[in-house]
Amino acid sequence: MKGLKKVTSYVLITFVLLITIVSLLGIWDVISLEDVMRKIFTSLFVVFVASVIVLFIFSVLIRDPGEDKN
Repeated sequence: MKGLKKVTSYVLITFVLLITIVSLLGIWDVISLEDVMRKIFTSLFVVFVASVIVLFIFSVLIRDPGEDKN
């Protein structure tokens, strides 16, 4: 579980860096920002919905029976 948290953290950091780079390129008019930002936010929404579903699956369906409820 500890390894999964590290991998997830690195993936999220990578996403933040990529979005920052794309935003900076859009500010300096190197790329067209309107279409790219719409796609970024749509992609983030899809990732958010998928993570909610995965969290539900882990918390409800794959729960350890001996796990304490705090």
